Amino acid sequence: MIREINPSDVEAVMDIWLRTNVSAHFFIPESYWVNNFEEVKNEYLPGATSYVYEEEGTVKAFVSIVDDYFIGALFVGEEYQRLGVGNELINYCKEIYSRLDVTVYAENANAVKFYEKEGFRIIERRPDFDTKREELLMRWG
Repeated sequence: MIREINPSDVEAVMDIWLRTNVSAHFFIPESYWVNNFEEVKNEYLPGATSYVYEEEGTVKAFVSIVDDYFIGALFVGEEYQRLGVGNELINYCKEIYSRLDVTVYAENANAVKFYEKEGFRIIERRPDFDTKREELLMRWG
């Protein structure tokens, strides 16, 4: 089931955020994610519209939308990846929003392939301000 996030989901969502970032972005030091944890939890997450994918009381994934078009986060717990959960969240968002943008690190080949499969196209390549790694701005709609 996909539903809006509620305060009792925050710990599970942030656990997914940290664990998935560390494993998916092996090219960025883990300390970068740890150092940004509180800012994401206390500033970015509350400022976004977020939805969780939950089954049997377990939050398995989440997506956060900023400014009604930008995917600030889409993370699926590692044990639930490649089961269609991310696809369901994207399709849910496509029903609500007429345009979706996302930035993805170019080195994160799995994420790039996922978004391309979901109909996103690369519209810009640029360095990420914080990490200096190349990121891709991708768009659907």
